[in-house]
Amino acid sequence: MSLKKDESGRRSVQVEVEVPGSPEEVWQAIATGPGISAWFVPTVFEAKAGKPVSLTLSFGPGMDAVKRVTAWDPPHRFAAEGELAPGSPPMATEWTVEAKAGGTCVVRVVHSLFASTDDWDKQLEGTEQGWPGFFRILRLYLTHFRGMPCTSTMAMAIAQGSEAEAWKTVTGPLALAGVKEGQVWKAPPGVPPLGGTIEAVSEKDHLRNVLMRLDAPTPGVALLGAYNYGGTIHVILSLYLYGDRSAAAVTRDQPLWQKWMSERFPAEPPASGAS
Repeated sequence: MSLKKDESGRRSVQVEVEVPGSPEEVWQAIATGPGISAWFVPTVFEAKAGKPVSLTLSFGPGMDAVKRVTAWDPPHRFAAEGELAPGSPPMATEWTVEAKAGGTCVVRVVHSLFASTDDWDKQLEGTEQGWPGFFRILRLYLTHFRGMPCTSTMAMAIAQGSEAEAWKTVTGPLALAGVKEGQVWKAPPGVPPLGGTIEAVSEKDHLRNVLMRLDAPTPGVALLGAYNYGGTIHVILSLYLYGDRSAAAVTRDQPLWQKWMSERFPAEPPASGAS
């Protein structure tokens, strides 16, 4: 891990990715509501006198995160501050865009907070672990779908047992067990249409996911993962669909995906010995 500590009590992590596009194009993707929503989570900026003062990121029902914008220098840098978790010290987040030769940019995000104990180190490291998967989506978006309208959605469930057990439960029925990067995949019968090319696979103990570039039901990206957040196993299918047909596809398919997920991960485990 890249968690750094200094004598002042500042703890920080840093993650970066190189993506195609000019600084202005990349800025649109990482510093506007529609841009962030096209590869991360639904996001809305609030502005006063033409300048952003806050942003709200929606991670799911009842899971909004509000950040106060503390610096704004387009198309190079912005910063925001908010809670890492309920009760945590304020976490500062800085985004920078650095132009490189050949029409690419490096996007760098730094999270930092001040604490006198190690109580929040695992949460900060967990935040760092989550970025590489989303940065892959950002790269796919800027490479293949830049500027296209996006409709995103997710289906999620809480699993009992381990990440490995949850991963087997979800990948087996979807014929995703053992898939490799570059493989063409199509969802089996019994689920909404979904298919494309496998872009990345991770099967680490606490980070299991498959990233796909879709050609069905519309052009887009899908990320299926099983994650351990604070001892709770979350199984999440995130869909980013692009183009004029994306909204209709999400309206049709999201309830079906949520039903499929809930059937495999009931909210309450069945009672043993029930008659």
